[in-house]
Amino acid sequence: MEAGLPDSVTPSGDPRPEVGIVHLGLGAFARAFIMPWLAEAGGDWGVIGVSLRSPDVRDALAPQGCVYHAVEMTPDGPEPRPIEQVRDVLVAPEDPEAVLAAMTDPAVRIVSLTVTEKGYCHDPATGKLNSDHPDIAHDIVNAIPRSAPGYLVRALERRRKTGTRPFTVLSCDNLPHNGALTRSVLIDLAHRIDPELARWIEAEVACPATMVDRIVPATTEDDIAEVARLTGTHDAAPVLHEPFRQWVIEDAFPAGRPALDRVGVQMVGDVAPFEAMKLRMLNGSHSSIAYLGYLAGHEHVSEAVADPAIADFVRTFWSQVIPTLETPEGEDLSAYADALMERFANPAIRHRTWQIAMDGSQKLPQRLLGTLRDALDAGRKTDALLLPLAAWIRYVSGTDEAGAPIDVRDPLADRLREAANADDPVGSVLAIRDVFDADMAARIADPLREVHAALVRDGARASAAARSD
Repeated sequence: MEAGLPDSVTPSGDPRPEVGIVHLGLGAFARAFIMPWLAEAGGDWGVIGVSLRSPDVRDALAPQGCVYHAVEMTPDGPEPRPIEQVRDVLVAPEDPEAVLAAMTDPAVRIVSLTVTEKGYCHDPATGKLNSDHPDIAHDIVNAIPRSAPGYLVRALERRRKTGTRPFTVLSCDNLPHNGALTRSVLIDLAHRIDPELARWIEAEVACPATMVDRIVPATTEDDIAEVARLTGTHDAAPVLHEPFRQWVIEDAFPAGRPALDRVGVQMVGDVAPFEAMKLRMLNGSHSSIAYLGYLAGHEHVSEAVADPAIADFVRTFWSQVIPTLETPEGEDLSAYADALMERFANPAIRHRTWQIAMDGSQKLPQRLLGTLRDALDAGRKTDALLLPLAAWIRYVSGTDEAGAPIDVRDPLADRLREAANADDPVGSVLAIRDVFDADMAARIADPLREVHAALVRDGARASAAARSD
């Protein structure tokens, strides 16, 4: 351990927990949401973090003993808290064997993930493994993997060969039925490697579903300077977050779990109603605000919802989402919507619309298309559900309403830009089967063309106002 600290002691002087979890994707969300919960739950559930691509997080955390500050951004001011749960950070491309060794350690009973939607290497339109993905194609024939599914399957393969009990795989990404999707991807990949391995995973490996909720904006250099001022120490990797948090987990951990239920995590038998509520109401409206807000000239979410046209539209959007939902036990969907608006309006959370707008091709099938399908099936109004899609098509064209270039970040960015600038942008984008199945594309093509034409003609703000109740 670096920074002159004994390996068994944290900077606070408390015993450092033994490792029980490997976490793939130690980005800002994991550090602002999962690690604080684990720290509060206690026990030997220390974490080895794994960066699957970049060494940046390791390089920031290692010199400070993997300790960092999670800063709660309240309207009354920031409140920093040191987080000491992470024991080490590995960088997969530098030392994949070290990652596999950590994942095969019998002491590791959970491998958790926050690798974003695209990290599952699946087809968002179907939820199935994308066997044409270059990382998956590599991982099928190579024992040293590249992808998150590849590391999981190859580590489980090693545990099976040594007679070591499998770990539980805990997806913490915004995917519908994320446990079942993760399980499906792993079994499919394993079947292509070794059918016997696939059968073992199917019989022995638990993949509980989860719902995670906390807004975590990207950390800036100004934020790092402010944390130094508040704490009197330099922290190269602080994370900022809103006060609100909610974690709902399917209680299926055959190898054991932290005492998360004692610190406010909701351990339930069925996560699906909570997951749908969050994906469709929070994430769906977040994406809507991102595309409409960006096109309307708003840099941050709080600024966008301070615009009456955007705020009124979001409320109308929710009015078309709520009828598609089953109300989770103990929840009031109207009150949930009110709480979301209050969270979005928090001026202390500087969440950029551009950041939320990333990877729309991977996000919108979960956040919007399921809602749209259910509304269409029920014969309900869909105009407020179509406008965010139209705004996304305008956004991925790469040019905003003032003619300025947009830095579009998406795995399909080149294909989307070409389609969105075609003679029939709506039809061309709907023809991308990675995002839209043929049935959905046919059902929404004509009304979406109408909404998109009005958006291009009138602008995002006027279009939002025109579709507000």
